[in-house]
Amino acid sequence: MTKSRKKFDATFKAKIEALRETTTVPELAKRHGVHPNQIYGWKKQGFDNVASLFARGAIAAGDGEEEHKRETAKLYTKIGHLTVERDFLAKRPGR
Repeated sequence: MTKSRKKFDATFKAKIEALRETTTVPELAKRHGVHPNQIYGWKKQGFDNVASLFARGAIAAGDGEEEHKRETAKLYTKIGHLTVERDFLAKRPGR
């Protein structure tokens, strides 16, 4: 009989709250049904990757602004089309 490994997604790992340190790791492990070593590993991984999160955020801020401008222009175009369509349909006889 082979045992398959459980795979945990990022949202589950974030839900564990190990970085907050409000409760002990063994208590968290018992509450969520995982081994304490997994939580220690996730916690270490979180602390190791914090710097990359800040670096990515600084770089992506400029890209997000351009994307926001493109999305805004697209939405204003759609609003214009819908306004013209509404006005055209409002003039229809028999309404």
